Amino acid sequence: MDSFDPGKIVVRRGHFIGGRYVDEGTQRIDVARPSDGVVYATVPLADAAMIDRAVENSRAAFKTSGWASMAPRERAGILRRFADLVAADTETLAPLEALGSTRPVRDAFAWDVPFTAEGIRFYAEFADKIGGDVAATDHDHLGMTIAEPYGVIAAIAPWNFPLVMASWKIAPALAAGNAVVLKPSEMTPFSALRLAELAVAAGVPAGIFNVVQGDGRTTGDALVRHPRIGKVTFTGSTRTGAAIMAACAESGTKPVTLELGGKSPQLVFADAPRLDDVARRIAGAISGNAGQVCNAGSRLLVERSIADELTARIQQVFAELRAGATWRPDTTLAPIISEAQAARVEAIVERTIKHGATLCYGGKRMDGGMSGAFYSPTILADVTQQSEAVREEVFGPVLTVQTFDTDDEALELAQHADYGLAAGVHTADIGRALRFVRGIEAGTVWVNRYGRTSDFIIPTGGYKRSGIGKDLGRQAYEANLRFKSVLIDMRS
Repeated sequence: MDSFDPGKIVVRRGHFIGGRYVDEGTQRIDVARPSDGVVYATVPLADAAMIDRAVENSRAAFKTSGWASMAPRERAGILRRFADLVAADTETLAPLEALGSTRPVRDAFAWDVPFTAEGIRFYAEFADKIGGDVAATDHDHLGMTIAEPYGVIAAIAPWNFPLVMASWKIAPALAAGNAVVLKPSEMTPFSALRLAELAVAAGVPAGIFNVVQGDGRTTGDALVRHPRIGKVTFTGSTRTGAAIMAACAESGTKPVTLELGGKSPQLVFADAPRLDDVARRIAGAISGNAGQVCNAGSRLLVERSIADELTARIQQVFAELRAGATWRPDTTLAPIISEAQAARVEAIVERTIKHGATLCYGGKRMDGGMSGAFYSPTILADVTQQSEAVREEVFGPVLTVQTFDTDDEALELAQHADYGLAAGVHTADIGRALRFVRGIEAGTVWVNRYGRTSDFIIPTGGYKRSGIGKDLGRQAYEANLRFKSVLIDMRS
């Protein structure tokens, strides 16, 4: 993929409701490009009245379009066409995604768009696979459970992987027969609109997939509190997730799926095979998307005898990274999403150093050749469990290093007081690996790798304050269904 001119990318503005654009509202939100800080568009902020309009439109479509009641295989066919249209739209979607997000265009072409299409295709195949069960009852009764959609699902997607995270929400919900009202981040609002256009083009009835623009305080809050919303799914910060739980409890005890923050450990033992490969794995897990990943491997826990060597090799990988605009194909280190977030990363690093940490690498702004907010991959040693960069989710390319001498010490360091999203274990000893898989409190544990593959069947989600429920896998599909129990007396 060659570079593209950001000034030539055309974006559609407004909400997408009932199969058409609605650019209404007195309040507007500026949308800036992270690569250079340029405000390139505005979007309307959906107030409570606009949310009501979008949700009621989806509710009407759910009731009258036949989406939920059509033959499941027919619904699957429409979703497969949707996936095909997404895959065929790479030349439009990838630059659109790269333009206003932290996703380099090379990655958007190679991963984000294909992964989005394949995720939709994966969930299409669930549409006629799960429908309930016949229960074991006595001979004179017939017991069943019947799977039914909730109706209208509220989906709130984050800014760090706009397309992919939106697809994780909408694909299982649509496959299960629901309608969806999606609120993308106000910082990355446009690729979601294109998804909605493609859904309608594929045959998804108008109104079954609506998109509303706005912030969390006004738009998101009104959406999750709406009485017609049957369920909420959200990916984002732990603080916002807690606020959503409270809002759902106050407005009808709606079920929620929440993928929230993380401070994921990477444990490296002295017997780990191919230390160069491990170094690249560790470096990629914290520098990918400039560390703006919920499950970023931000805490390196390494056996003392190899700590210096491994840290030196990670620094060599960091030195190879090239910061630059997301529309340049040679960019390997993305910008931070905003100046405010970059300042937060910088402040956490400075405070952690002030309280005793040693700066081994980075710790400063970078020149990405643009006026955007670029921050160097950073390594902090001599930290403790109480250090701010160990305790708090930084959401930037900041790696802390702690050493251990025994397995028990390693396991103790791996546990985090608040978070339990993911972990990595790097060792040649399969018995040790399995003990740590059992012992670490995290929703996902990778062994001798770090990061997902395209195996959509493996769910993701956290323990503790890292969330409730699962995205991906069969679990995500079933979370979009409610199950009705039926008992028939055959003696009558």
